[in-house]
Amino acid sequence: MITHSVFFKLSHEIGSAAEKTFLNKAASLSSISGVQQFRVLKQTGSKNNFDYGLSMQFSSQQDYDAYNNHPEHVDFVENVWLKEVVDFMEIDFEEMSL
Repeated sequence: MITHSVFFKLSHEIGSAAEKTFLNKAASLSSISGVQQFRVLKQTGSKNNFDYGLSMQFSSQQDYDAYNNHPEHVDFVENVWLKEVVDFMEIDFEEMSL
């Protein structure tokens, strides 16, 4: 199982209509085939400068690659993400067997 997470700061004011619109557009990515356990997250701590996060899981590298190349995801990144996100960190990981 691959967990894909991205934490970010928007150009919009917290609580604004533009912020809500962005988060709703991001949440629509959950409908892409292969996406599991999609979550929209809000920062509650003070150890970084990010306000929000998205987290999702994929059963395989093939599902993750299909998501990354899916036209809806590509469109979101090019036409929404790049215009409205001012800073982010992406973290992808798999559980280790010990």
